[in-house]
Amino acid sequence: MVDTFAPPRIEVERRPDGRLLLRSVEPLADYPVSVVHSFRAGSEAHPDRLLVAERLGEEWARLTWGEARTQADALAQGLLDRGLADRPVMVLSGNSRLHLVVALAAMTVGATLVPTSVAYSLQSTDHAKLRAMVDLVDPGLVVAEDASFAGAVEAVAAGRTVLSPDAALPGALHPDDLAATPTDEVDRRCAALRREDVAKILFTSGSTGAPKGVLNTHGMLSANQQQMRQAWPFLQDEPPVLLDWLPWSHTFGGNHDTNLVLVNGGTLWIDDGRPVPGLVERTVRNLADARPTIYLNVPAGYAALLPHLERDPAAAQAFLSRLRLGFFAAAALPQQLWDRLQKLSAEHGGAMQMTTSWGLTETAPAATSAHFPITRSDSLGVPLPGVELALVPTGDKTEVRVRGANVTPGYHGRPDLTGAAFDEEGFFRTGDAVILADPDDVAAGLLFQGRIAEDFKLSTGTFVSVGTLRPQLLSASHGLLTDAVICGENGLEVTAMVWLHPDHTHRCDDDGVPDSGLRAELAQTLERLAAQGGGSSQRVERLLVLREPAVLDAGEITDKGYVNQRAVRERRADLVALLSAEPPPRQVVVRG
Repeated sequence: MVDTFAPPRIEVERRPDGRLLLRSVEPLADYPVSVVHSFRAGSEAHPDRLLVAERLGEEWARLTWGEARTQADALAQGLLDRGLADRPVMVLSGNSRLHLVVALAAMTVGATLVPTSVAYSLQSTDHAKLRAMVDLVDPGLVVAEDASFAGAVEAVAAGRTVLSPDAALPGALHPDDLAATPTDEVDRRCAALRREDVAKILFTSGSTGAPKGVLNTHGMLSANQQQMRQAWPFLQDEPPVLLDWLPWSHTFGGNHDTNLVLVNGGTLWIDDGRPVPGLVERTVRNLADARPTIYLNVPAGYAALLPHLERDPAAAQAFLSRLRLGFFAAAALPQQLWDRLQKLSAEHGGAMQMTTSWGLTETAPAATSAHFPITRSDSLGVPLPGVELALVPTGDKTEVRVRGANVTPGYHGRPDLTGAAFDEEGFFRTGDAVILADPDDVAAGLLFQGRIAEDFKLSTGTFVSVGTLRPQLLSASHGLLTDAVICGENGLEVTAMVWLHPDHTHRCDDDGVPDSGLRAELAQTLERLAAQGGGSSQRVERLLVLREPAVLDAGEITDKGYVNQRAVRERRADLVALLSAEPPPRQVVVRG
């Protein structure tokens, strides 16, 4: 069996100004012009292999590599025939066979793909962000899976072609009516693709709440997959099998995971579950059919799935039977979840290795990888082959910046943002803070220290690292909490606003006052966190339970579903004030 990880070989350059430059001494090997080229080669090498399966009721609708190629080429010809190949293709709906085939068709003939978050279509009440995206990219084709997207389509599709298989969506063109017999022009357009051509525009709101269109070139997507193949050499001999729900409007699901399948001849089972009560059960059901070899998720996904696996041995066996890698990213995994996952694997004789990486939409996304055994969940790993990292002292923190073939050239239609995003040496400014795990051994990797913009100072001048403290608080809650907003800026102590796990929400009244049992458990959470040691910046002295979930239209969550710490604190300033009120009101739980 081929080793899971290639041993990292990292070199460091120490600058007189305090900067450190880290890079892999392993050169980046050659890679195809685009992911589409890899897909087309795979469709010819193994046309009968399952590429994608989508749950429709109790059955799976399946598409082989050969079938996907046939459908993609037919739609590509349709784009050419209707004059749509030279304008962006915007997809409003979520992960599906149609979405994948449309994406392959668009990128084959050089049309820029613009997948948008379903939340902007179905959860937004004003569609303001969606309209802004349309105004910026001016798509020729808008794709919607069904009539549930009628409101969003009405908001943005005036004068544009709408594609949908649902006849209930007025005026929509059926995919069968767009498809045409492929001509040599499809092959010619694909052969003419260049690495610098834009394959996708991915919108990210980040911490500002304003959507930015990140340019993803064909070359950066293809390069990033080659970087991952060099870190995970087993991919060359073992086509990956994924069960994945992560949205394709986000770089994690749409680039990292989907391209992992397309480049390495794998199979993607589209998970119709989600990491929330009532939907995570679907994921558990789907495990029995997919039996993944690599499982990729955000920490909230593991938190929702793990209790089911712990009490259902059959589900745990389905999860672990072929699992080589358990992967998490997008946020720090609470150490308590990490330990439970490792325990579960050991109990079932699994060979799973936990790993993670770090990156952004602007880095395609992986810039680092923990391609070595790790025992702590805040490790980011080391730079991938072909990636250079600059560790730059920034106030009391060290910012990590990135340069390499997988880095974006900038933002669509925003030269001002593009210019500000890069430093004088061409490194992309990430805004993320890191430290070396071992100052004497750069191969031991980096540790995540949070977003610099999220951090704040107490009135004593002590910095609070939100990215470090938040997962520690969640871990100390032993599953009682699902998320937290760290507060206390310019105050005497750190406080927090928290959301309860759905199993415990009934234990608060409508004003957010916990019952006596819950109050005691929350106080114990704060005591467990304090017992870990550290100063005032590593303890939470008071907390308050939030009854209202984070609101997308108010900017409290990003398009990817992550809590925008500053936006929540600003919008709920009245609740933040309660945390420091004297005497503490009934809603506030005080440590000790």
